[in-house]
Amino acid sequence: MDSSSEFSNHNQNPTTTIKQNGFLHPKLGSEPARSRSRAAMASPANSDPKVVTGAAGYILEDVPHLTDYIPNLPTYPNPLQDNPAYSVVKQYFVHVDDSVPQKVVVHKDGARGVHFRRAGPRQKVYFEADEVQAAIVTCGGLCPGLNTVIRELVCGLNHMYGVKRVLGINVRYRGFYARNTITLTPKSVNDIHKRGGTVLGTSRGGHDTKKIVDSIQDRGINQVYIIGGDGTQKGASAIFEEVRRRGLKVSVVGIPKTIDNDIPVIDKSFGFDTAVEEAQRAINAAHVEAESVENGIGVVKLMGRNSGFIAMYATLASRDVDCCLIPESPFYLEGPGGLYEYIEKRLKENGHMVIVIAEGAGQELVSESVQSMGTQDASGNKLLQDVGLWISQKIRDHFAEQKTLPITLKYIDPTYMIRAIPSNASDNVYCTLLAQSAVHGAMAGYTGYTSGLVNGRQTYIPFYRITERQNHVVITDRMWARLLSSTNQPSFLDVKGDHEEKKEEESLHQVADEQISKVTSGNHNNEISHVYPAAC
Repeated sequence: MDSSSEFSNHNQNPTTTIKQNGFLHPKLGSEPARSRSRAAMASPANSDPKVVTGAAGYILEDVPHLTDYIPNLPTYPNPLQDNPAYSVVKQYFVHVDDSVPQKVVVHKDGARGVHFRRAGPRQKVYFEADEVQAAIVTCGGLCPGLNTVIRELVCGLNHMYGVKRVLGINVRYRGFYARNTITLTPKSVNDIHKRGGTVLGTSRGGHDTKKIVDSIQDRGINQVYIIGGDGTQKGASAIFEEVRRRGLKVSVVGIPKTIDNDIPVIDKSFGFDTAVEEAQRAINAAHVEAESVENGIGVVKLMGRNSGFIAMYATLASRDVDCCLIPESPFYLEGPGGLYEYIEKRLKENGHMVIVIAEGAGQELVSESVQSMGTQDASGNKLLQDVGLWISQKIRDHFAEQKTLPITLKYIDPTYMIRAIPSNASDNVYCTLLAQSAVHGAMAGYTGYTSGLVNGRQTYIPFYRITERQNHVVITDRMWARLLSSTNQPSFLDVKGDHEEKKEEESLHQVADEQISKVTSGNHNNEISHVYPAAC
């Protein structure tokens, strides 16, 4: 067999091993080790990251595998090689050496940087179809595409691997120990992608790791698919660590869900494209209202608790927006360069204007007049005040006091309408890829990972990378500059503060480069190192 083929062959794999915590692990280029000493099962409460280093500053942030803590697991041929759907595919399986770089823009003398394991089917699987008892749970707020992911998980397990037993866990994590379940079959989920919301129900809170893993163990569940945002993925990570501590043969897999697109590392989250597209309807309505009257102002509030991606992309897509306000970019109302001055300027120039504001923007201004800023929801998220209503009233009051321009202001809040719709065609395709990649990984024995898109390729990302921070709009980046040039709005940035922020970002990149340099220079013997790049 040609060694360049993506058909993996265990006999051709190199046997070189690398050390991690004193135990031998296979080097990238081999399947996960088939056996380990019994002492390897006595793992700490939190598993150490699996990081493999290679030539030219190559770093693979690998995901856990069942064989990391369970020795002598049997393997089985992947049934996809006999699947009629894959009969026309020249290369069934992902090569074991395949990885995807997190950073695609590099300098000629720079390090290759951080990579993630490429997603897809493997030649060997660690579960037989008859032994699999899978469970699917959705958590957090609604998002377009949830039902599509559920459908594709069920159909992927059944059609690709012959798995017949799939449970749906009702009402988030508490459904595990409340015994709220439904049986999911390809027939029962056939049309659910045409509906918004989630057929499994969702809520916030209710996470009790011990009770959840007790239920998983009692029911004989051995594959858990958890769909949710950063808080949900933290819960999934806790479940994985407890499963690992008990030595259970259970794959715990996350699928990132956040309409705000605030999960790091991945290119985007499912439902985001649908949200941006649907937001156009509200912006168009606000523009029509504003344009139809003298000195008309349309204010649209969009989702974005801590990250303003929906507002930013919806503004760029629309071209009718005169001002976009997001959490990452503080703004002020009064004085030279303030919002009031800009509104008056635009009204005198065009006779109307449209303002898009993310729900998390300007909360520090709202807090000056509202006292309930310390309350939280069941997931621990700070409850936000309605900045859309607040800023609409502030604009009305300002121009009423100034008596310079008689304005007509219309406020539109489409947030719950947007998140409740079915996903569009683009997101439906993305949901399918995410779900099928998750299934391939679980059947191949990988666990403790999130299935996500990195630089256009499906990957397996360790939980700790997904939960370490939130993704934010970088207001010193070109994309925000493109928006400012599109709307011609003021940046509301203090020059000194802008300069300091750029210096801080440069410092983070310098720290990351130094860490990579240390790894590459100090690991010539190919031993695994635990590296946490500060910025990638």
